[in-house]
Amino acid sequence: MTPNYLVILGGGESGVGAALLAKAKGFDVFLSDQGQLGDRYRQTLLDNQIAFEEGQHTETRILLATEVVKSPGIPEKVPIVQALLAQGTPVISEIEFAARYTTAKLIAITGSNGKTTTTLLAYHLLKTAGYHVGLAGNIGESFAKQVIDDSFDYFVLEISSFMLDAMYQFRADVAILTNITPDHLDRYGYNFQNYVASKFRILQNMRPEDTFIYFQESEAIATELNRQTVIPRQLPVSLEEELPEGGFLKNSILHVRTGSLHFQIAQEELPVKGPHNALNTLFATLAAQVIGVPDEALRRGLLTFQNAPHRLEFVAEVDGVTFINDSKATNVDSVFYALGSFHEPIVLIAGGTDKGNDYTQIEALVHERVKALICLGKDTQKLADFFSGKVPEIRQTQAIREAVAWGLELARPGEVVLLSPACASFDLFKNYEDRGEQFKAAVEGLRVLK
Repeated sequence: MTPNYLVILGGGESGVGAALLAKAKGFDVFLSDQGQLGDRYRQTLLDNQIAFEEGQHTETRILLATEVVKSPGIPEKVPIVQALLAQGTPVISEIEFAARYTTAKLIAITGSNGKTTTTLLAYHLLKTAGYHVGLAGNIGESFAKQVIDDSFDYFVLEISSFMLDAMYQFRADVAILTNITPDHLDRYGYNFQNYVASKFRILQNMRPEDTFIYFQESEAIATELNRQTVIPRQLPVSLEEELPEGGFLKNSILHVRTGSLHFQIAQEELPVKGPHNALNTLFATLAAQVIGVPDEALRRGLLTFQNAPHRLEFVAEVDGVTFINDSKATNVDSVFYALGSFHEPIVLIAGGTDKGNDYTQIEALVHERVKALICLGKDTQKLADFFSGKVPEIRQTQAIREAVAWGLELARPGEVVLLSPACASFDLFKNYEDRGEQFKAAVEGLRVLK
């Protein structure tokens, strides 16, 4: 091994950011990507005179590394990572690497669902209150790139389980665990407990003066908390129970309490709707209150927040029918919250790449609220078979324009056509964003025809 020789596997946003930080800190850097680099990332590496390869992993060169920063999209089971681990080379995430070089306080957010909205809202609350805060992790610009100058006092980080798996010394000042439901089980040996353990790594290295915020009604979290010794201060969030400290919903009023502080706001005032967004709002507001954001700034931030696209996003109303884009709902739990956000009859568009889904969680809600199910994907038979006889009408298609046209045909004025797939998008689309954008374009096409 060559001293100070850092190899980066993966040349996306996190990998190139890590390469820039490593170069700035004096490392001998080499970036390797099995696929082709994006033009922008390739040019960045050339401009900064960072050595790289694409279309292959040259094992002899990679195995000389003192340490390796791995993209979260690369599974641990791939041969090059296995070879590195076998010889004892540390393999870490970009978040782990970047955290070494910042003095900022870190608010780290993970969970199966809700983490992006919670992250964006927490960031917005701090920023509108005048805090010097950065946004990074699974969202926005690379954390590593942003800490080169290390000019922020706070970072709000969206952290995936894949990132957590390669984090060891990282410590959050505030950690939020939104929920844990089965997801990505193909990366965890189809063992849910392995996935739970991954999410709980968010707590590692936390101190008594730090804060852990979590969803009290998540069965998986409650079970794991009984097994673990939790060192930081605990602040639960509940939709069912009034709490002496933490966040809760009572009579459609959101309450956030820490110590002598008690902030409240009516749910109907919030620009983001639905029970899941009540949860996300409680998480983010609680974190902001812990940091020290005053009530007036909390209210101002909450009332001016705009959520990211593809999350229960209103698209248009056509002939009195409301079209909602929830393409980010890539697991069953997300669809459960989406269905619970509407009281009107729903035409549900679902399907895609099934990740071992168990649809029993949404069976009762679908039976109660869904008047028609449009299965969109290359292989939708499992979805169609499960809901056969439980929904008045089921149709299957591989064309999103046809799905949208059917939605308008099947829905009456005052009803909702909801794209909430419960599945990954890679069978027909580049990603969930592409799926959502194509849905919106199809709806716009319908609206123009009218």
